Amino acid sequence: MAYKTRLVTLGLLDSILVLLSLYLSYYPLHPSIIIDSKQVMMMIGLTLVVSHHIFASYYRLYNKAWEYASVGELFAIVKGVTFAVLTTAVIQYIVHFEIYVRALVTTWMLYVLSIGGSRFVWRMIRDTYLKPDSSKKRTLIIGAGAAGVMVARQLQKSVDAELSTVAFIDDDPKKFKLQILDIPMFGNTSQIQEAVTTLNIDNIVIAIPSLKQNELKRIFDECAKTKAKTQIMPMLEDLMTGKVSVNNFRDVQVEDLLGRDPVELDINSISEYVSGKTVLVTGAGGSIGSEICRQICKFNPAKIILVGHGENSIYLIDMELRRTYQTQIEIVPVIGDIQDRARMFQVMEEHHPFVVYHAAAHKHVPLMEYNPREAVKNNIFGTKNVAEAADTFGVHAFVMISSDKAVNPPNVMGATKRLAEMIIQSLAQNSNTKFVAVRFGNVLGSRGSVIPLFKKQIQAGGPVTVTHPDMTRYFMTIPEASRLVIQAGSLARGGEVFVLDMGEPVKIVDLAKNLIKLSGYTIEEIGIRFSGLRPGEKMFEELLNENEVHPEQVFPKIHIGKAKVIRSEELSGLISSLLDMSEAEMHDSLIAIANNKFDDSSVLAAVN
Repeated sequence: MAYKTRLVTLGLLDSILVLLSLYLSYYPLHPSIIIDSKQVMMMIGLTLVVSHHIFASYYRLYNKAWEYASVGELFAIVKGVTFAVLTTAVIQYIVHFEIYVRALVTTWMLYVLSIGGSRFVWRMIRDTYLKPDSSKKRTLIIGAGAAGVMVARQLQKSVDAELSTVAFIDDDPKKFKLQILDIPMFGNTSQIQEAVTTLNIDNIVIAIPSLKQNELKRIFDECAKTKAKTQIMPMLEDLMTGKVSVNNFRDVQVEDLLGRDPVELDINSISEYVSGKTVLVTGAGGSIGSEICRQICKFNPAKIILVGHGENSIYLIDMELRRTYQTQIEIVPVIGDIQDRARMFQVMEEHHPFVVYHAAAHKHVPLMEYNPREAVKNNIFGTKNVAEAADTFGVHAFVMISSDKAVNPPNVMGATKRLAEMIIQSLAQNSNTKFVAVRFGNVLGSRGSVIPLFKKQIQAGGPVTVTHPDMTRYFMTIPEASRLVIQAGSLARGGEVFVLDMGEPVKIVDLAKNLIKLSGYTIEEIGIRFSGLRPGEKMFEELLNENEVHPEQVFPKIHIGKAKVIRSEELSGLISSLLDMSEAEMHDSLIAIANNKFDDSSVLAAVN
């Protein structure tokens, strides 16, 4: 209905403007022209109006959004008017045997001016008077390239936009002191604080799609020094696919501030490795396991087996995958505990997977300090069960998810992960299955990580609790961790410990400060309280110890650690006695074994 009303309105307006242009051309401007009759004049007017509507329809002049009018729309008007006037001249000659050239040229000029002017006057009225600028938030756009200009233009043209662009910031010296879309260039990124203060800025939009993560972090750190809300433009792929519009800004996420670019994958090698195969994932309902399942399904395996102990978590990932892949991939949910050896062997025998991704584990450091027996049963014997089942039934590759806490571990969780690495390295010596481990740092947003805890504390009004001001950790995102695991499977030769180059470690207190600012609060409002180190925690983590360092990369940002391999007989003797120990003895023995201190008297006494 609105479209028909618009069409009729524009049609009537154009008809009046066409006739007015004709009248002004023939009578006031060319009184010497003699018209034989009123019928001829009516015929010329009718021809011009009909021709105009025909060519306006052909060039879709009534389908254009004139609030966004530019040179392209003006060119369409010129073409439509020109052909309408030429058609009128031809009809005039056929009927009257004469063409009033001066009058038609004047008509053409008035015609273009009136039709084009009516559209652009509407745009000026809309931009100047109909936009409630006073209620809009004053916005600074960082980046005056194509993306930044696109954002500014969209904000100018959208009546519903909540933001009004006040200035640009850009590090290109060629743009200094210029105006783009009548918006001034304030300066470079070192002047963000000054711009916010001088111009009374409410919002900052970072509009540089090509920005590297270390540069994004640097710019955000400057923005964080102000009280303005900082957002970032949508990803270009989301704009191209139509998922979002250019002014659907998203908040800067902690993941954006890792200070390094994410690891890219060798898509072809993974596709060849996974496509059409059967894949089994343990811990498939967990943070990492479920993301591995999502990433694997993009490569079209024939079947994916979701193994997990938690009924609800397996149900959720099963339902999620079925919504997208049910017609393409056979999805098999399996409720089973990796500590149940018979169940693991049964699942392997039934499905004969090509590759196993072993993500099931207890991973919470302080909890495992209080429950070492459960850590041993799950992380060591559970891994042993799944790995030996994979070996027995000829799985092509077995990829175990390890942790940076397995390096020089002072705690039970790290020690059990190191022993799990030892188990699969030992199996790799005499197996056709390619056993490998993937070691990485903390995963942002995973269950039990600091980010969900910090968010809850911020929502509760604070304070955010940090163990120590100098504590550092390596961080990566859940998708990044999952991709590394999948890539490692395609790189596996057997016995390797793959390690991701995770850049520089991040101070936990800096992470807390960034999250507070990203949540729209000041550090003073929320507060940070230092609680002291918890049982088993280290001040800093390592990805490789000094004996494992192997500088060569097997894939961009992926290293192979030279972890020591223990003879299977010796390892079996060490771990078989663990469950017979008291928890205090178990705690000390685990850490000693994981740190290769086999001659430690307490370990020998316990084993003997």
